[in-house]
Amino acid sequence: MTPHRTLGALSIAAVAALALAGCVAKADLAAAEGIAVTSTADACEVSTAEITSGTVAFDVQNEGDQITEFYVLASDGLRIVGEVENIAPGTSRTLSMVAQPGEYITLCKPGMIGEGVGRAAFTVSGEAVAVDETDSERKDEAVALYAAFVKDQVSRLVPAVEEFAAAYASGDDETAREQFPQVRAYYERIEPVAEALGDLDPRIDYREVDAVAEGLDWTGFHRIEKDLWVPAEDALNSDGETPAWQDWSPSTDEERALYADLLVADIAELYAYVHSDDFLDALASQGVAGLSNGAIALLDEVATGKITGEEDWWSGTDLWDFAANVEGSKMAFSLVRDIAADSGDAGAALVDDIDGGYAALEEALAAHGSLETGFVSFPTLTDAEKRELSDLINVLAEPLSQLTATILE
Repeated sequence: MTPHRTLGALSIAAVAALALAGCVAKADLAAAEGIAVTSTADACEVSTAEITSGTVAFDVQNEGDQITEFYVLASDGLRIVGEVENIAPGTSRTLSMVAQPGEYITLCKPGMIGEGVGRAAFTVSGEAVAVDETDSERKDEAVALYAAFVKDQVSRLVPAVEEFAAAYASGDDETAREQFPQVRAYYERIEPVAEALGDLDPRIDYREVDAVAEGLDWTGFHRIEKDLWVPAEDALNSDGETPAWQDWSPSTDEERALYADLLVADIAELYAYVHSDDFLDALASQGVAGLSNGAIALLDEVATGKITGEEDWWSGTDLWDFAANVEGSKMAFSLVRDIAADSGDAGAALVDDIDGGYAALEEALAAHGSLETGFVSFPTLTDAEKRELSDLINVLAEPLSQLTATILE
């Protein structure tokens, strides 16, 4: 089972920490503090765990037998503040950045998939450092960090899906049921990226009612979900009308193997896309508007599917998806937060409203569990609890809808 971050870890302090990465002048590079990093198959050795704020250069040497990456993460373990990738065996690359005071995490990712190795705390003490960036540079950096976040989430999704699919195909339903909502969290954080790829999201994540309505073969997470949580004889599909057993029966061993293989292949296609120039070009063409619109889209996902209980109809694990959507939305917002706040008094007030909206929504959601410890089943929520969450989504959605126009002013 792969580790996950709690929703409550996404504090405003962690948002501010995203200023760690910045444009580094050549003069500053010459005086940068050098830190040696050695990456191997199972370790990521960083020569020091604490520095004083200022320009720093992580010199990463790959002594393993796979291409590797090096990451500096915010303290929540989710937000990327600096990374260098494609370090071939026997070679080295340097990550140069302006290190602001705060608590961070370092790790390496041999093979460029999974959770990484050598995860360790990294502390930056001292005073905040002024970073001289143009507006264009600041926005380009936000887009680059979001690209790194998406690639990281998908690289974690790949082995998690492989493990989940293997458990399902082998008939180990208990393990597969436990993994189902946790694996989906990686996908739910970056769902708008997959939704932009034609029929890829339908193959991965369509509900039965949607696939039937569009005349598509029903595959992906929710096809597997129905096998794992066999519906009662009197159960209805998520359309509220069709008997769950109509035109459907539990998958045979051969069908399970097929659905498992298809899901693994579709996630591999997603991985290939987010590591391609096409993905980077698409993000660049959208600019920071793509980030703010992504934050809005993920909140819409919560409002139209998760809060109704229709997404994970058979398992009742909608709150896991809910939490991951909110994490992904807040992550995208955080990258343009300071741009909006610095746009004037109105922008600063808007950011305060959005910060408050996320905090209130997180607090209410935390009353029902967390991604780390698990959530209660969605059907066990009372109507009043569902209304509270729905109302808080609407409160947050209103200022968030103004974000794109604010950062483009």
